[in-house]
This record gives sequence, C-alpha cells and structure tokens, in this order.
Amino acid sequence: MLLAIDAGNTNVVFAIFDGDQKRGQWRISTDQRRTADEYAVWLTSLMRMRGLEAADVDAAILSSVVPAATSDLVRLCRDHFGADPMRVGDPAVDLGIDIRIDNPKEAGADRVVNAIAACATYGPPLVVVDIGTGTTFDVVDRDGAFCGGVIAPGPNLALDALHRVAAQLPKVEIVRPERVIGRGTVAAMQSGMFWGYTSLIEGLLGRIAAELSPNGDPPVTVIATGGLGRVFAEATSMIHHVDSELTMRGLLLVHKRNRKT
Repeated sequence: MLLAIDAGNTNVVFAIFDGDQKRGQWRISTDQRRTADEYAVWLTSLMRMRGLEAADVDAAILSSVVPAATSDLVRLCRDHFGADPMRVGDPAVDLGIDIRIDNPKEAGADRVVNAIAACATYGPPLVVVDIGTGTTFDVVDRDGAFCGGVIAPGPNLALDALHRVAAQLPKVEIVRPERVIGRGTVAAMQSGMFWGYTSLIEGLLGRIAAELSPNGDPPVTVIATGGLGRVFAEATSMIHHVDSELTMRGLLLVHKRNRKT
C-alpha cells in the first residue's frame, strides 16, 4: 500500500492507497515542532481504526511546501513505515508535465501536483483555483504544460490580518452574505471578504483566460479546490468543477509514473 503525504502551510494530509482505492485519509494542523514519533503515534492510531497497520505500507510519496516539517515527515516514512519516500521536486522524480516558468525550481510541489491531477482528469487548457492559506491560480496551457499562475493571500489570512491591525474590527466568519452592502461592521467585513474574494477570483480568471485562449477556442476549464473552494465556487459561474481530491490523486499519479516494476 502507498502512504501519500501532502504538507501544506495549514494542514498535513495523509492518505493510504491500496492500488487506486483510497483506504483512509486524515489531516492534522501543520506544526513545525511536531516530531516523526508524534506523527507516528497519531497516524497509526487512526489507521488501526480502519483495520490498517504500518506494516501494510510498502511505499510512500511526499509533497511538502513546509521545509521545516519535511525532515520529520521523511523520518516518519523511513523509521515507522520502512519506506523511503518519493519526493515531489526531487530531480530524479519524473512528474510527467512540462514546467514552463522562468525558474522551474520555484514551482510549488502542491501546485504542480494539482495541475497534474487536473490535466489528467479534465484536460487542458485549465486553471486550478486553490483557496486555502493562499489563493493560487495554477495554469496549464493547451499543450498540457504548467505555465505559471497567480498567488494572492487566502481569505482567512486576509481576515486575520485585518483583525490584528484594526483594533475595532472583530474576527468574523467567512459566510456568503445575502447583500453586498453591509448594514453593520460584521456584515460589512463579511461582504468584503466574501464578495471581495469572489470578485478577485472572477477578475483574475477573466484575465487569465484572455491570455491563455484569447478567442475562447479551446475553452478554459476552471477547477476549484482547497478548504474554501466549494464556498466560493457556489457564488460564481466561472468555476466549472469543485474537486477536493486533486492533490492526493496527483500524488498517486506521480507515484505510479515513477514506481519500479
């Protein structure tokens, strides 16, 4: 079985695959101080609830954008699962996608993996909108190459910053207000976060599509993912699919491409 790990800025996600079947998936908040042993106690306990043991795992793959957590996740795989993890971003790992940006080493592992899965599922050209800690727009051109994108702060990050620097502004939940014009401070903040980010998403998607496919042929497919992907997708017709499984599916595809037979 395959242990797939995606370490992001907010959460670390673990999944166990038996062939193409996902047997379990779990997430824990990202903490750069967490050790390999702590990960192991937590993860193996949850695996046993699904009838899975560490000995069932014979391979691992890791995608990480948190350098301080990477070494302990590698040790987790080696010391507790007996598997040296395949690492997205290692030059020896064939991703199966052409990365056409100025410095390919700058391409975030999670962004590339999302693009791989989206391209395999929906076909190019496409844009993956990942709405989490950051709001990223990852672009695959008509040739199936990752050609860059856009990075902006995520809604929760922006909301936290607003709350910290403005003494009289409370911390509010991100919800979809019925009205754009807020008749109170909380309603105004919720409108700014929700409709402001919806407008950011729509505006950037329009500009990206104009560059990627100027005459609209072929049409550009847009996929939303991330913790808030569905929330914002329901507010706009410019997002065609919501797919919360992109990253894990991408890791499975990369592992299949590189595994030794």
